[in-house]
Amino acid sequence: MDHALRVLEYDKLRQQLAAHAASSLGKERALNMQPDYTYDRVLSNLNVTREATEVVRLRDRLPLGGLTDVRSEVKRAAIGSVLSTSELLAVAAVMYSGRQVKNFFEKLHEDNEDLRIPRLDEYAERLTKLIEVEQSIRHAIDDQGTVQDSASDRLRGLRTQLRSFEGSVRSRIDNILRNNAKMLSDAIVTIRNDRYVVPVKMEYRQAFGGIVHDQSASGQTLFIEPQAIVSINNEIQEVRLKERAEIDRILSELSNLVGGVADSVVINLDVLATLDFVFAKVAYGHQLKATEPKLNDEREIKLKQARHPFIPQDEVVPITVELGEAFTSLVITGPNTGGKTVTLKTLGLLQLMVQSGLYVPAEFGTELSVFDAIYADIGDEQSIEQSLSTFSSHMTNIVSMLDKIDFMSLVLFDELGAGTTRKKGQPLPSPSLTK
Repeated sequence: MDHALRVLEYDKLRQQLAAHAASSLGKERALNMQPDYTYDRVLSNLNVTREATEVVRLRDRLPLGGLTDVRSEVKRAAIGSVLSTSELLAVAAVMYSGRQVKNFFEKLHEDNEDLRIPRLDEYAERLTKLIEVEQSIRHAIDDQGTVQDSASDRLRGLRTQLRSFEGSVRSRIDNILRNNAKMLSDAIVTIRNDRYVVPVKMEYRQAFGGIVHDQSASGQTLFIEPQAIVSINNEIQEVRLKERAEIDRILSELSNLVGGVADSVVINLDVLATLDFVFAKVAYGHQLKATEPKLNDEREIKLKQARHPFIPQDEVVPITVELGEAFTSLVITGPNTGGKTVTLKTLGLLQLMVQSGLYVPAEFGTELSVFDAIYADIGDEQSIEQSLSTFSSHMTNIVSMLDKIDFMSLVLFDELGAGTTRKKGQPLPSPSLTK
């Protein structure tokens, strides 16, 4: 069946669907999508898509902003690792997204008391609002990833003390700049090795005094810490070390909070990724102007004005095909470029779409079934690597199918017998579509 997915370009379908996902997690689900082969499962997936379509009709898309993959960060926090500020913000964003989505469904039911979306409600019920942890992170870290003064009383006190020391050292340096202007390369204050220094001309090294921390590329300027501010610079360094230790303590505390709700965050991620995937199906269906097909378990197909999803809507020629009720095999004939192969691919891909829980680009009244397996031999299957002719390659594929197919299979053959020689004037073999 993997061969059928390839020749029917199922991977391109997944890529187009993924473009409508709002998050990397939703895209991942779309790119890993697989058709189901049981009636109950396909029906359930279509029902979820129908519910999401109704939600979009009433309220537009879900508020999934901020949803990113933080599974590794949460797992690390759960085993005691300390997360960075950016990682904690990403976790808080996921918590916010989960809270927004849960609120979305609650408000949706408040405004639409008769709305019945049981499957989506099951997903929403699995979401946990982690407000306390989310707010703790937001209270401590700003949007730029800086731990705020408000994160703790001790941090606020240390930073107040730090600002006082820095104001004092700047005042002293200003006096030094004014009184020693001729010795300086420039009247500016800079920092080297986390200490305040001034740029002194090389020839005034001895006269100026102090501790040399660096020199310019030309060697003409030395960056010197004046002796008058060495003591206060030391005090600043001590406070900065305490500030760093307090920030580390805060990040550790926040990481422990995340670790304590790790299971809930992982569940939220799984639910949100699933919902993103489901609503991407709705958005993709809208783009294709798709409709919900009727589903049966009788292996009957009735396509009404069906369109291949990869052909531009202003160029595609719709097809109407029936199979399975009055007959179980259908042979399509016609001239070259008459649309025979496109018809086969349209039917095969739309069948894969419905078995993936997607609406199909066709008119209302279209009916599709669920097959245990879908096989296809379409296009030029010549294998240069295996030195097989087109005919030999087709026969290899067909023989492989014959070992597996049964009355529950959908089988698509294109140009059965292609690659054989024929007499002049003998008609070309025609594609066939068989159930």
